[in-house]
Amino acid sequence: MSKLLQLQNYLIENNLEAAFITTPDNVFYFSGFKSNPHERLLGIMVFQQEKPFLICPKMEVPDAVAAGWTYDVVGHEDTDNAWDVLVKTVASMNVQLSSLAIEKAHLTVERLEALQERYPAAQFASIDTKINAMRIQKDEDELVKMRKAAELADFAIQVGCDAIAEGKTEMDILNTIESAIKAKGYAMSFDTMVLAGEKAASPHGTPGDRKIQKGDLILFDLGVIYEGYCSDITRTVAFGQPNEEQVKIYNAVRKANEDAVAAVKPGVRAMDLDKIARDVITEAGYGQYFTHRLGHGLGISVHEFPSITGTNEMMLNPGTVFTIEPGIYKNDVAGVRIEDDVVVTADGVEILTKFTKELVIL
Repeated sequence: MSKLLQLQNYLIENNLEAAFITTPDNVFYFSGFKSNPHERLLGIMVFQQEKPFLICPKMEVPDAVAAGWTYDVVGHEDTDNAWDVLVKTVASMNVQLSSLAIEKAHLTVERLEALQERYPAAQFASIDTKINAMRIQKDEDELVKMRKAAELADFAIQVGCDAIAEGKTEMDILNTIESAIKAKGYAMSFDTMVLAGEKAASPHGTPGDRKIQKGDLILFDLGVIYEGYCSDITRTVAFGQPNEEQVKIYNAVRKANEDAVAAVKPGVRAMDLDKIARDVITEAGYGQYFTHRLGHGLGISVHEFPSITGTNEMMLNPGTVFTIEPGIYKNDVAGVRIEDDVVVTADGVEILTKFTKELVIL
């Protein structure tokens, strides 16, 4: 069943006249059209029976058609009021819109008010849960793309390792990685992180002019987009021989990662995986230094549903792709994170990212 048909059936089952999809990643999911409209209006209007239409900046209409969208594309000029264009198009289809499903997690208050002003009698419902349920279930075509994205991420980590040398800065190595990916014709899925020494103890640190020195642990966190799908990998390597506590921290993070990965199978709860990894790190004496969730969903967006936290009781099902990324961040000692992309299979787990988790000493 096509994605749009699934959505139409949902509207019928829930007595909703239409859904307005506005998140660029969700527009891509349903249409194949990837756009960053900035402040301009982008969306897909889906009805129970009538054909859907896509609204976007007029200059992007040819791109939407070229992407494979086979229904109407309605363009709006920068001098138009895009909401009036939307209303006019809906009116031409003889739909009253007394009920409308929206992405509550994305639609701004200003945009909701624009819809309420034009449809004052309409009841608004959330479509977020349904779309999350659809996107969490990756089909084989999506998994093929994610395997390739992960392969490119493995390549990028190797490029980063090969670029490490005393006196180089974090930004030097980062630029080498991103240049290598661009040379292959791809883009990063988020801002690449290369953090050395004490800076690696910041989970979301910012790369800069910090120079590589002997004794540093160097943390790479990066991802690559392949045909609209993201990868996300973290590896931590040593430049020169690490000290005893750095090795202890690394081994604890690696065991936490590997034990959690090994536990992945249908029916396991997200919170169970978080506990497995957190218990390993706590038993090693570093529980207070593991300061974030175990992982997050992955696909078209680099962070998507579900969240792998200690309170998420959701059971995992085949086709769900997410990260497992325990870390220990102890100032002045070490910052270590090891992250893999995994997919739940019918009877267990497939690990998409394959770069070694042995402690690499350069």
